[in-house]
Amino acid sequence: MKQVVGMVVSNKMQKSVVVAVDRLFFHKLYNRYVKRTSKFMAHDEHDHCNIGDRRKHWVVAEILKKARIYQPPSPSSADSNTTTQSPLSPSSS
Repeated sequence: MKQVVGMVVSNKMQKSVVVAVDRLFFHKLYNRYVKRTSKFMAHDEHDHCNIGDRRKHWVVAEILKKARIYQPPSPSSADSNTTTQSPLSPSSS
């Protein structure tokens, strides 16, 4: 069976993930390359996949690259920093 590489877009199921696989093909009329995406469900026996991981095959063969997941700051640390000005907020002058 052919192996494909894609990115995990959903891991909300038990022992299953949804993987998006991109492919390029040449369109003869427009003389351009066109990108199409196909979504496949893949079996993940040990629930190691997270959103953004790169996957192979319809049965998960291996994780090629782990995704960095954003962790928002906790509310307790935000309260202590109320006097400091964030770099994205407009200046008071």
